[in-house]
Amino acid sequence: MTYCVGLCLDQGLVMASDSRTNAGVDYISSYSKLHLFQPAPDRMFVLLAAGNLATTQEVLHRIRRDLDQAANPSQTDPPPAVTLASVEYLFEAANYIGQVNLAVQNEHGPALRQIGASVEATFILGGQIAGQPHGLFMIYPQGNSISATPETPFLQIGDSKYGKPILDQIVAPNLSLNDGARVCLVSLAGTARSNLTVGPPFEVAICPKDALAPSQRLRLEEHSAELETMTRDWIESVRHAFFGLPHFPWEQPDTASGAESESPHQMQS
Repeated sequence: MTYCVGLCLDQGLVMASDSRTNAGVDYISSYSKLHLFQPAPDRMFVLLAAGNLATTQEVLHRIRRDLDQAANPSQTDPPPAVTLASVEYLFEAANYIGQVNLAVQNEHGPALRQIGASVEATFILGGQIAGQPHGLFMIYPQGNSISATPETPFLQIGDSKYGKPILDQIVAPNLSLNDGARVCLVSLAGTARSNLTVGPPFEVAICPKDALAPSQRLRLEEHSAELETMTRDWIESVRHAFFGLPHFPWEQPDTASGAESESPHQMQS
C-alpha cells in the first residue's frame, strides 16, 4: 500500500509520500515514490506514484527514455512526438503521463490479470511551466486526470482515508508552504499509525511558485528526531484539545456539595 499527497497553494506546491511497498506481510521494502523532473530550464515536474510497483517503474523508465531520445535522436528511430520537455501546458504533461501509464498497463495487464494481480497505477503530477501558473493533477489508471482547485487544494492517492481529516481541517489555498509541509507530515504519520503498510521514510518536496525547482527536499527516516518530535507534539496537542472540550451538563460541579458528579461510565484521563 501507499500514501501520497500533494498540495496546490497560493505560494506553490508541496508534494509528499511514504516509501513503503509490500508484496504480502512477509515482504516489505522501501522504494522512493517521489520523482523530480527538470527537463528544461523553463519547467519542473514532481511525480508521486501509487499502485503496482512494476507499472510505476516502467512508466518512469519510459518518461526518461523519451526525454533521452528527444535530446539525442538516432538515425533509425524517430524522436517521440511528446515528452515532458516539449509540452506547452501542464495538463498536456498529465495527458502524456496518462497515455504512457495506459500503454504499460495494456502491455502487461492480460498476463497479470490471469494470476489475479492488479496492473493499475495512479499518479499525482505537480509542476509549472514558465509563464503559466503552477498546478496539480491526479492521473487515473485509465489515462485521464483531474486537477486541484481552490475549493479542493489537495489530492491524495493510495490509502488516503486516515490522512484526509487533518487535510480537510487545515489545508486552504492561503496556507504557507512550510505549514503545508508540516500538515503533510502529520497526515503521513497519522496514516502510518493506522495502517502498517504505510510507513517511513517520508519524502517531502517544497516547490515555490515560479522558482521552477524545489526550495527544500526532505527525507525523514522512521526514528529521525524531527519526525519523532513532530509526531509526539501533534499527539499531545490533540489529547490536550480533547480533554479541554466542554463538559456535559451532568458533569458540572454540584453547587450544593461543591463536588463534581460523575457518571458511572465516565472515563478518567
